[in-house]
Order: sequence, then C-alpha cells, then structure tokens
Amino acid sequence: MEEPGPDYMHISPAGRLMPQEEMLEVAKQRSNLIIGVPKEISPLENRVSLVPDGVALLCHNGHQVMVEAGAGITAHFSDHEYSEAGAHLLYSPEEVYKADIILKVAPVTVEEMSYLHPKHTLISAIQMSMQCGEYFRSLLSKRVTALAFETIRDKTKQLSIIRAMSEIAGSTSIFIAAEYLADPEYGRGKMFGGFTGITPSEVVVIGAGTVGEFASRSAIGLGALVKIFDNSVYRLRRIQNNLGRRVFTSILHPKVLIESLKTADVLIGAIHSPEGRTPCVISEEMIKQMKDGSVAIDVSIDQGGCFETSRPTSHKSPVFKLHGVTHYAVPNIPSKVPHTASQALNNIIVPIILDIGSEGGIENLLKHDSGVRQGVYIYNGIITNLFISKRFNLPFQDISLLMAAFH
Repeated sequence: MEEPGPDYMHISPAGRLMPQEEMLEVAKQRSNLIIGVPKEISPLENRVSLVPDGVALLCHNGHQVMVEAGAGITAHFSDHEYSEAGAHLLYSPEEVYKADIILKVAPVTVEEMSYLHPKHTLISAIQMSMQCGEYFRSLLSKRVTALAFETIRDKTKQLSIIRAMSEIAGSTSIFIAAEYLADPEYGRGKMFGGFTGITPSEVVVIGAGTVGEFASRSAIGLGALVKIFDNSVYRLRRIQNNLGRRVFTSILHPKVLIESLKTADVLIGAIHSPEGRTPCVISEEMIKQMKDGSVAIDVSIDQGGCFETSRPTSHKSPVFKLHGVTHYAVPNIPSKVPHTASQALNNIIVPIILDIGSEGGIENLLKHDSGVRQGVYIYNGIITNLFISKRFNLPFQDISLLMAAFH
C-alpha cells in the first residue's frame, strides 16, 4: 500500500506529532490619546462630559486630558480638582480643540465648528430633531468622525447614555412637580405624595419607557397614586414587572385618559420617539380639563413635546401657566442636577475612551464594537446615519461597510 504523501501528514496520527510552527498572538498597537474637554457654551447645559475621577483614570492609563478652565464649574467640579487629577488646564477653546478626541455634552455649535479639523473625533449629543440641514453640511465639510450620545449602545444593546439620562430625568421630574405643586403662585400649596387621612396626590404618566418607569417609581415612593398610559400593552406589562407592584395602567384611550386628567395633580409626558418628533397625545382641550394649580411636565420637549400646549422653556425661566395649569418644558432636565448627571455620563464615556486607546484608535474600535459603531453619524466627512441622510437629502454610506473596507 502506498504511503500517504506529505500533503496528508496533518491528518495522520504521525503528522499530528510532527513539530509545528509556533503561532504567536499579534499584539494590538495601543494608542496614547489626547482628549479635550471644552467648556460648554450652551445656556441650557450645566453638565460636563468628564469628571475629575474619570480624568484620573484616563491619565493613569497613559492618556493626556486637556480641560478648558471653568468647564466643570456649573457641575460643581473645580479647576483645582481637575488639575489634581492630572488634567492640563487650558484657557482658550482653540487650545482644547487641538486634542485628538473632543468630548462635549451639548451638540457642537456653529462657532465651535470653526475649531474642528479633519481627523478629529467628536463625541457629544446631537439632538437630531433640533438641527437643520445646513448644520450637518457644515459639519461634513470639517471631515470629522462624530458619534452621538443618543445612538451609542452598550454590550447588552441598550442605549446606555439615553437610559442613564432618562432615569435621572424621570426621577427629577417628580421632584420638580413636588416643588411647583407646593408653590403658592404656580401650584396649590399642596404637599406631594400621601399623608395619613388625606387623599394622596394623583400622578398621570404618559409613556411606559425608562422616563415613565423612574417617574412612577419616585412618585410611588412618595406615596402618590400613579396612573400609567401607553399605546403598547407589552411596555405596560414590563413596567408593572419592573415596579414590582400592581399599578393602574391603560392604553391611550381618550375617554379613560380625560377622566384621569380631571383628578390629576401632576401630568408627566414621557414619550420617546426612536426617530424624529414625538407624537402629540395631550391636546389643549385635555389640558383645559385639568384642575387649577396642577402641574404638567413635558419631558418629551427634547423631541418636540407630547402636549399641544408645550413650548420650550429654560432653567432660568422654567415654567408658564396656561388654562390654570403650570407647564414645565425645559429641554435637558438632567442638566438641572448637573453634578449627578455628569458623573453618570462620565461612567459610560470613560470606558469607551479606554477601549479606543487599547484598540489602537477609533477605527479599530468601530470595527470590533457594533454598539459604539451605531453611535457614528459622520465618518471622515461621510453621513452614516440613515435618518439624517433621508431627512436632509445627504449622501449616505453604511458604517459597517466602511469598516469592512478599512485596513
């Protein structure tokens, strides 16, 4: 019988015993990054993208962090704390924007765009529904890579930053409601919650997502009677399970909703739209049915609002009265508690920056991390977000295909 040739040695017992070439693992080329944290100039933004603890961790891992003086003041983090953590304090935005990666909270403004240059990586919120086509055309001309907080996903496919800010917004909305309900001018001089022998406050929550869940959780904790409305039975069932108790739930049936609004002390609008504007589900006629001195908080105002009577307000002038109902419609409610919100942002952003460094750059991370890749809306001056492309008639390329072609 003819012996097997050399080509078959690898499948014979003898072949398996032959010396083999050693396969060495190819080491990743780690990058030391330069990260810039400019001071926020938006009047609605009090948060900061990195807190001193995050700066210390990045510096400990060999990265350089440049922070504009005063960047953390509105969030109650001093320049001294940043300096002690290892940050380089700079005194002009032009100097900060020389960094490789720019971390902001609010979307970059037209003024700040002048500081951007090709190959910059910009990580911030984008608030797509509030931008115009010219905004994105200007950003495209800078040939940057830009990631949006709103669409970055974690390893569990959750919109991690959106969820964290929604948790804060939901809980904070109840504390805001309690403040205005007790106010003699805007409210009824009524204590929020429940008290022995007195009918508890009634809270109507529109939307059974994360904001609605945490608003309901806080209201229940204070002893209020909560009614939750949503157009999805699945979400209503989920919020019941997450709250761990039976609460009043209903689909958005107009008759049931109006009857609930007539006795409500507080109305929370907590509808989130995956793309574009939120639907307007509370009409002006419904608002007219509410009690004088009741409080309506439209958390959905970031996406246009879900009350017909809502109009954006500011942290300096947060409320107005219409039909006897106090309206609170400040976009970016988490900015009311900037210290807490900044820490929550930091806890999500810092691991992403560390991954960029350990992978050897943003391109390598985008190749391997589909969650962060979904956050990209511009890659080297190319629109990679389909919603932006369709809305403003801009050329689109799929980020996954671009990464597949990247070497």
